[in-house]
Amino acid sequence: MPSAVNSSPVIRLEEVSKRYGRTLALDAVSLEVGEQQIFALLGPNGAGKTTMMHILSTLLRPDSGKAFVAGIDVMRQPLQARRRLGIVFQEPSLDDRLSVHENLDLHGLIFGVPRTLRRQRIEELLALVELTDWADKTVRTLSSGMKRRLEIARALIHNSEILLLDEPTVGLDAQTRDRIWHYIRRLQAERAITVLVTTHYIEEVENCDQVCVIDNGKVLADGAPKALKRQFGQQLLRIVPKTELDHSEIVKRYAERLNQVDKTEIILASDDTFSESFLAENGARIKALSIEVPSLESVFLTLTGRDIRDAAADQREQTKTFGKIGGEHTK
Repeated sequence: MPSAVNSSPVIRLEEVSKRYGRTLALDAVSLEVGEQQIFALLGPNGAGKTTMMHILSTLLRPDSGKAFVAGIDVMRQPLQARRRLGIVFQEPSLDDRLSVHENLDLHGLIFGVPRTLRRQRIEELLALVELTDWADKTVRTLSSGMKRRLEIARALIHNSEILLLDEPTVGLDAQTRDRIWHYIRRLQAERAITVLVTTHYIEEVENCDQVCVIDNGKVLADGAPKALKRQFGQQLLRIVPKTELDHSEIVKRYAERLNQVDKTEIILASDDTFSESFLAENGARIKALSIEVPSLESVFLTLTGRDIRDAAADQREQTKTFGKIGGEHTK
């Protein structure tokens, strides 16, 4: 279950916009993430999620607007902001020639963590993500799921307050995805950190404290999962008529409620009252009937009109960000 959270915003965006040529990746986006929340950005590829993550992690400058982490302006004080952040990017960023321990030790060294404290944190985090027995193995010998767990551990070596996770479970099997989320929730609970995560998988955000639906660079909705379901979700009645005549009669009679129809099945927009009356009036015409309660998937489809998994990555989301920003080398 989502944890109780403090209402004070730890991450804040104010009217943030970013354009790539003629494409508006972020369109005056404003949002707040409360302290110790698990906050999910839900949207298809090309929605602007990764662009937002790159701005918060100081890798990109917005064209307009402001972004803050832990009260720090990420454009004016990027080094101070980075020290508050632990980041797991969508693309792998481990050195697979080094061992598990060496990757963690190098990260701690870069962030100036004293040697004794570094050793202590490495032991604690390896135990937390169940990689203690793999400490001396080279990263290239790890599975994809183990590498993801290692990247999460590495992001916390410098005692970061905020964890940014960009598609942390993409490409992983269902069992490994579930395990990654187990670690995320455990980290959030035990270390009292704030987590901002982007994902393609709607089912993953059911237990998040807050969900922000974003598409085409705009925030379409923002709220707790239950609140979003109440406001935007839709109950559906899935019907399989007995005969072609029954099929035709139902389609004609309930045309204003049609959500989807094919040769064998009819889906109608519904509520509890309508479902009861429909069954009472059409029971003899129905071979099978089921009720689908409001879900985050129905919320997403209501808001965007398209399947979250169908959108291909556009050019801007595939571009890796390198170089200098604000006169400083990015990591």
